[in-house]
Amino acid sequence: MDPIQNEAMYQMLMFATILAPIVTAVVELLKRSFSRLASYHAILSVLVGAMLGAAAHPFLDFELTVRLWAGGIAGLASAGLYNSFSSRKPPPGK
Repeated sequence: MDPIQNEAMYQMLMFATILAPIVTAVVELLKRSFSRLASYHAILSVLVGAMLGAAAHPFLDFELTVRLWAGGIAGLASAGLYNSFSSRKPPPGK
């Protein structure tokens, strides 16, 4: 791969990593505000991630498609992060 493409991929993944906890917080806020949205958590996470990625235009010089991809990846990461912590079982014997 061309070093320029590697750098762009690295920057997109860094943006997605920074965006994932923000998406988690916004989705949790929306779920607590509107209880009907709780059953659509995964879809909501991807949509919020994409919207936040697109809204980052003043702060980043990425193309819109790159920001949408990073937002979608952050939304998927946010949904997985939420599911992994919400479905934890207590240790046996406690």
